[in-house]
Amino acid sequence: MNLDGVSLARAYYRDVVEPLLSARWPGLGHAAGRLGSGSDVLGLDDAMSRDHDWGLRLTVLVDRSRLRQVDDYLTAALPQLFEGWPTRFATTWDSTVRHRIEVNTPAGFAASRLGLTPSGPLTVLDWLCLTGQSLLEVTGGAVFADSQGEITDIRRRLAWYPDDVWCYVVAAAWARIAEELPFVGRTGFRGDDAGSRVIAGRLAQTAMQLGFLLERRWPPYPKWLGTMFATLPGAGSALPALQAALAADTWQRRQEMLVTALGALHDQQRTTGLPTGDDDAVEPFFDRPFPSVRPQVVDVLLAAVTDPQVRRLPAGLGAVEQWVDNVKVLAAPRLRVAMAQACLSVAIAEPAAEGS
Repeated sequence: MNLDGVSLARAYYRDVVEPLLSARWPGLGHAAGRLGSGSDVLGLDDAMSRDHDWGLRLTVLVDRSRLRQVDDYLTAALPQLFEGWPTRFATTWDSTVRHRIEVNTPAGFAASRLGLTPSGPLTVLDWLCLTGQSLLEVTGGAVFADSQGEITDIRRRLAWYPDDVWCYVVAAAWARIAEELPFVGRTGFRGDDAGSRVIAGRLAQTAMQLGFLLERRWPPYPKWLGTMFATLPGAGSALPALQAALAADTWQRRQEMLVTALGALHDQQRTTGLPTGDDDAVEPFFDRPFPSVRPQVVDVLLAAVTDPQVRRLPAGLGAVEQWVDNVKVLAAPRLRVAMAQACLSVAIAEPAAEGS
């Protein structure tokens, strides 16, 4: 048996779970897959992954009227082992030894990850309240069966931002880089090498997130950011320069490599059809020996937005994970959505507060 989690889950469904469901409810409409959290959902599990929260995990999606019946039936009917792996075990979030088949409705499962129910088209604010990881937990795993088509439709609708929201979040990524790019050199010039390195690390993370945006791929949470960035066919070309920036011993080399990486990302942006303007991504920061992002890089993206709701958004703010990095917020779906919607609503209502 191949010990990657998705293959194990697929066999578990095929050989155990689906036969049990078919025997008890012939023709039961349902979906099944390896969705949700876990490195195996992204195809990134390895031998170390098996030390916790790894094993016979599955998502089964049924009509609301069947939820309790299916969960209770599986609790009673599942064998103790499959392919030598226990069907019941504790996890880091639940010390109860029980089966790890998540039984839910398609909409309920998506809402448990997103923090909102994708029952129809998402609003502009809805999109900005979502993180890449929350979307990957719905769209990134493997679906083994979907007789009703509901989870497939939800995944299709969550595949990517509407174009104007996409322009807006890409512009926000560039604006965030613009805020700090000159400071890699300014801190280094003052002899603050630690500060220069910290800022370079922050910029490298934002540049990687930008790369995912340009490739129309949802970024994962930080543990897998570099691993998945390296697989991006276009933006991934910026990785050697980003690595060199992070390893550099001088601020001059650090900012040189960051500029190289940003140039590669700007070139990638041209291939997407997003506006870039005719100039390079960076220019001198006043008369100082430090680079800055050209204002036009942000301006041409925002100028391309036609949706009036997106045009009302404060420039440079972006999606929630572009301005929040606290895991306790980002990994709590309902808290994240409530906080993000409140903050965005205030920012829209009081755009002048930024300069006060």
